[in-house]
Amino acid sequence: MIQSPYQKYQQAQTQTASKPKLLIMLYDGAIRFVKAGMEGIEEKNYEKANNNLCKAQAIIHELISALNFDFPIAQDLLVIYEYVLHCLIEANIKKDMKLTQEVLEHLSELRESWLQVSKLPEAVTGT
Repeated sequence: MIQSPYQKYQQAQTQTASKPKLLIMLYDGAIRFVKAGMEGIEEKNYEKANNNLCKAQAIIHELISALNFDFPIAQDLLVIYEYVLHCLIEANIKKDMKLTQEVLEHLSELRESWLQVSKLPEAVTGT
């Protein structure tokens, strides 16, 4: 059950967002959770690190499930997402900041790429 006005706003924003906007929101969430996981590692709060890195993994799984293999790029994205998942799992097991930083860089680059694509006229019109 949604309690706060902010949660209601977030739900409305998610339900009315375009596909490119939803994709960028997923990347934003994954990046936020990776950063929170990194904070947990730095603070030696391993429960915080684990919870947040697992949330980032869940978002990557969602990105994988949303791939449309009618387009050739989907296979390339699958390889990247699987690598990112592997790094997240290893980072979580080993509490490895280097791996989390690598994941953060990959996710940030992908987010920026999709942000640029979403600005193209075809992405806005859906054609």
